Amino acid sequence: MTTATARDWLQRIHALSLPPRVKIMNVCGGHERSITMAGMRSALPDNIELVPGPGCPVCICPEEDIFEAIQLSLHEDIILVAYGDMLRVPVNVRRCEARTLEQARAMGGDIRPVSSPQEAARIARDNAGKPVIFFAAGFETTTAPAAALLVEGIPDNLFILLSGRLTWPAVAMLLDSGSPGFDALVAPGHVATIMGPEEWQFVVERHDIPAAVAGFTAESLLAAMYSTLRQLIEGRHFLDNCYPEVVRPGGNRAAQRQLQQAMDVTDANWRGVGIIPASGFAIDPEYQAHDARRAFPSYADDARKRAGEMPPGCDCASVVLGKIYPNECRLFGAACTPRHPIGPCMVSDEGACRIWWSAGMREPVVRAKRTQASA
Repeated sequence: MTTATARDWLQRIHALSLPPRVKIMNVCGGHERSITMAGMRSALPDNIELVPGPGCPVCICPEEDIFEAIQLSLHEDIILVAYGDMLRVPVNVRRCEARTLEQARAMGGDIRPVSSPQEAARIARDNAGKPVIFFAAGFETTTAPAAALLVEGIPDNLFILLSGRLTWPAVAMLLDSGSPGFDALVAPGHVATIMGPEEWQFVVERHDIPAAVAGFTAESLLAAMYSTLRQLIEGRHFLDNCYPEVVRPGGNRAAQRQLQQAMDVTDANWRGVGIIPASGFAIDPEYQAHDARRAFPSYADDARKRAGEMPPGCDCASVVLGKIYPNECRLFGAACTPRHPIGPCMVSDEGACRIWWSAGMREPVVRAKRTQASA
């Protein structure tokens, strides 16, 4: 059997009798990067809009969690490790204070980037006489390895400052709002690999919106788009799996068991969005000896100006929720660039603003397309 190429899928999409306007949302930074870097928007029919949604964990990591990590690195005799993207995310403080973990490192904090919990564990073992705090921010795909670390054995001197989130509740919030801003969903492949594709069944069953799980190649993404478009046209909505080589029914049961054992699901804050019910992970009391929030003093300062908020003028929250495109943000490309990011969406490689800027999509051209599409 011959596998369809990206060109084949594009031809099939162009051959469809499409509605005047269709908006397809993705909720994965990796998807958005593949879509944008491949120039898919310009290759698809003009009446198809591809909307980047809440798929960047760095972008929604609570400002107060980053502030806490900065303060711990400066005031406690520790080593703080974090995923590299987190080092440049700014918080709201006075000019004389450290705004990022990168600046805190320049001020004397022992802060080291890592790419995995295993690397954090290695640093802890190599520095057995000193506490190491792993600032673990991310969605299910990065929280699951942190849970495995707790369950399978963690160095005595390693503590976790957890800022883990589940992906689907943000999509559920958009759908429950009555104005979700999209007609079909391309669901994240890596999350489905861990949690199972069934996690996205609610999109179809509760909201009657077509959905398809996709991988990261142009072929998989275009196949998922084609599937959801055909579902819309035929009025037969279901959850499709266009990443079957990796995503299996039920997901990774072992990883799910470790998440259930080491983590509790709780209401959680998303930066600029607010509290989303049952959208966060918290370390289970059984593992509280390695919970940095219990082992170290809190440096929370609710009196800080704009504590917990996006920086002034930053529209990252609207970008994350798919309400506007990156180049519709007031600061995009002017005050806010990858070299001098103001909002978190311009920091992370999974942030839509950073992706669009890197792909050369720097002009506010989308409004014109929207106006034409809705005319």
